[in-house]
Amino acid sequence: MLLARTMGAAFGAAGKSGTFVPAAPPVRGEFSGVLTYTAGEYRMVQYALMATALALLAGSLHAFVTRSETAPRYRAASDASALLQLLAFLAYVELFISWKTSFTLRGERYVPVADTEFDGGMRYADWSVTVPLLAVELLAVCAVAGRRMSVLRSTGVVASFLMVLAGFLGAQVLDNGNRVLWLVVWGAISTVFFLVLYAVLGYAVLAGRDELPPEAYTVLKRATVLLLSVFGAYPLIYLIQQSVGPESHLVAWALVTQLGFCAADVAAKVWFGMLIHKVAKLRTADDIRSGTGTHPEEVWISHVKRADAWPPVAAALTGHSARPAPLPVREGGGDGTGGDHGRGGTGTAR
Repeated sequence: MLLARTMGAAFGAAGKSGTFVPAAPPVRGEFSGVLTYTAGEYRMVQYALMATALALLAGSLHAFVTRSETAPRYRAASDASALLQLLAFLAYVELFISWKTSFTLRGERYVPVADTEFDGGMRYADWSVTVPLLAVELLAVCAVAGRRMSVLRSTGVVASFLMVLAGFLGAQVLDNGNRVLWLVVWGAISTVFFLVLYAVLGYAVLAGRDELPPEAYTVLKRATVLLLSVFGAYPLIYLIQQSVGPESHLVAWALVTQLGFCAADVAAKVWFGMLIHKVAKLRTADDIRSGTGTHPEEVWISHVKRADAWPPVAAALTGHSARPAPLPVREGGGDGTGGDHGRGGTGTAR
């Protein structure tokens, strides 16, 4: 990463207040922290960092509080979601503090502080842990099981970690991310692991198509498309470092980078987590209706009851265990996401 204090002579002289205005900012590497911003531009990034942190905290708490709504076999998804969002929240708190302490207001503009830097590389530390956990979260609600699931999970975790690590080496470590050669080489290496991860997750989803209730499979596909689409946005932002030049509007590209990363993290972690939680609930309800699973609470989705608690507490206490008739599920599921079609329309036959 480019250290602001080592660039004072090259990009501008330090002022009496300990700040400097870069005369010729770098066009590659981490350049967001060495630019001069208007108050509006600076506050826009500050707002995005804090809003993302709060969204991740809310998502983590939601995943933790609602984990009991799903059967134990699917709770690994909730646990992974709660943990990864908590870790991402902590990373964004650090990013927010780093942004606040790396600039000072001089006149009408925010300029870099000479003896500190904006630690944008913290995002890679976040992704090194949270991206593998996203793979675990998705695989936890797929229908693949046994040794095949173990192989897919291990492959997905390793591929996702190496994908992030390769990108970090090219964008932040080698030649401070300033050399196009390393950006291209390590970007290509990262892309290889990127494709492996795509193949693993895509195979896991498609392999369980016949085992999942239709509505759960539909939501799972949407979650997978969302995740893989967002993963595709990260390398596009990565390419900014090798596509900008001295004639580029660097402040605009810095805003695209910071706001783009924030939006992508919310989509990949919070929105994706909500969809996976819904899949877990749909699978829980289907297991109850088909007689292959139990759950101590009724299963509700979007104010529509999908399954009774089983076994009922009263029946368990009196020794009666006759299974109630399956709950009918309206066409369309009552929540605009597509009904639980198939399985006789009631989800009673597998």
